[in-house]
Amino acid sequence: MQTTVSREQTKNYNFGPKPAQQQNAMQQSVSQPANPQGYSPQAVRPLKSFRTGALSVSIWENEILGEDGQPRSYKTVSFERRYKDPKSGEWKSSNSLRVNDLPKATLILQKAYEYLILTETETHDEAY
Repeated sequence: MQTTVSREQTKNYNFGPKPAQQQNAMQQSVSQPANPQGYSPQAVRPLKSFRTGALSVSIWENEILGEDGQPRSYKTVSFERRYKDPKSGEWKSSNSLRVNDLPKATLILQKAYEYLILTETETHDEAY
């Protein structure tokens, strides 16, 4: 038996505001936002980037209010491969790698790790 559900019969679930709209008092991030519109240029710039060819790794500094109300910082790493879409001619991003990308990806990820370890402070030791 096959049933058909029309658009009018489906429920619209509201899971709260979208991430770009959330104002969470416990967490204030200064890292790479999902939608950079409305953010100052300083808020969307990575702390450090490493690039080789079409591959890039960016290190972002984030800040969160701890349970004690004190700000704590931590870092995150993003990875992307840029490519030009042959149909539209537009530049796009992907997180997928080709086999030939793996050695270069290893190199820039190692450089990012090296940077993080060499710039680490005692306050960051507690976050890891």
